[in-house]
Amino acid sequence: MADKRITTAILLVASGLCSLTVRASEPQAVGSRAAADRPRLIVLTDIGGGDPDDQQSLIRLMLHSNEFDIEGLIASAPTLDSLKETGTKPQLIHEIVDAYGQVRKNLVQHADGFPETARLREVIQSGNPKRGREAIGEGHDTDGSRWIVNCAERSDSRRLNIVMWGGQTDLAQALWRIRHERGVDGLKAFAAKVRVYDTGDQDRIADWMLSEFPGLSYILARPPAGRDRREAAYRGLYLGGDESLVSRDWMEAHIRQNHGPLGAMYPPRTWTAPNPYSAIKERDTPSWFHFLPFGLSDPDHPEWGGWGGRFEPERDRIFRDTTDKVGEVKDARTTVWRWRPAFQNEFAARLDWCVKPPTAANHPPRPMLNGQPGRDAVVLKAKPDSVIEISSTGSTDPDGDTLQPRWWFYSEASSYRSFVEITGADTQQAKVTIPAAANQTLHVILELQDSGTPPLTRYRRVVIRVEQ
Repeated sequence: MADKRITTAILLVASGLCSLTVRASEPQAVGSRAAADRPRLIVLTDIGGGDPDDQQSLIRLMLHSNEFDIEGLIASAPTLDSLKETGTKPQLIHEIVDAYGQVRKNLVQHADGFPETARLREVIQSGNPKRGREAIGEGHDTDGSRWIVNCAERSDSRRLNIVMWGGQTDLAQALWRIRHERGVDGLKAFAAKVRVYDTGDQDRIADWMLSEFPGLSYILARPPAGRDRREAAYRGLYLGGDESLVSRDWMEAHIRQNHGPLGAMYPPRTWTAPNPYSAIKERDTPSWFHFLPFGLSDPDHPEWGGWGGRFEPERDRIFRDTTDKVGEVKDARTTVWRWRPAFQNEFAARLDWCVKPPTAANHPPRPMLNGQPGRDAVVLKAKPDSVIEISSTGSTDPDGDTLQPRWWFYSEASSYRSFVEITGADTQQAKVTIPAAANQTLHVILELQDSGTPPLTRYRRVVIRVEQ
């Protein structure tokens, strides 16, 4: 699979490191990569549907648009039951894209790959002004649902990632049309090409859709039945952890004030209870965080975790919220907020790119893992009671900043959940003591942070398979 994020290396371990081969490529420029190597992305958004958090999420996405191949920005029906106003609002997407166009000339000085404004305008579509099961079937095709079909059938070896900030109606209509015209085999081929991250099941048709159109790779991000909706993993964007990083003061200082017209558009007030700030919300941002290629998450492995949260398989290719433990807190939101310092620093740096020259702003480091560049996870094989050496030597920073590595054992992503000793965890050369437990996997994360302002972080993941 062309966009697979795993590189398998064979390490024959007795007491030390043997040979390691990793497929990887050096990024072409700071914060950029070849277009054919960027994740494809379609966004379905109920922008304008009451709470303006979708505008917030779209503004952040524009500042990360060089990391994706954005193929669709589809305005879907508002999903607040109390909202009297109906209809989609693609004009709000246009306004944000136009503001992005005003800062793009500065952004491209910092990183390659930021799309032309005209290209983004071309992919803005309108979906169904109605939502739910009754709006699916013959006579309910929309520009948005047709766009999804056309993108999925495009000749492209990369998977198509679809994130739903609003409801599922237009995706369901696309699935209905595919099956109606191309039969079960056509539906199977469509399902094999796409990956879906559904924030909240807003149209309340996820269970029906997954039963009616089987085979989708689908993250259904919602809390279990009977639990408060605010316990969903994606709400870790603004709930839990250090909430000062989503406060009004942080928002004004790093987003809205003195950061150009795009930052100035960032809506200043949302409904965030029980968070007291009523400022940054972006409950849908974790959906595209999941596909962000920063060396941490793997879209084919939602159970591995990353900025977009961590999810466990419920049934074939369908994933649901799970929990991480940080300190004394263990819940689904933790799988997102544990990364908040890093993703907020990234946001602040990219807002600086809107107004500052490259010499006055910070840019992310480029990690090396055992002498190999890239962002792919590395899978190693080891024997029980052995020691593996892992190294970040050769990592670089485009601004010449000092780099601080941190290696840590991600127990929740591993099958082995007990203590794993890492010697030299804050040095370039670390050693992992493999436990006396066969047929287990260990996930070790390299966090590489620079000394710039704000400090920026990139990652590499080592997956160790312990075998006899």
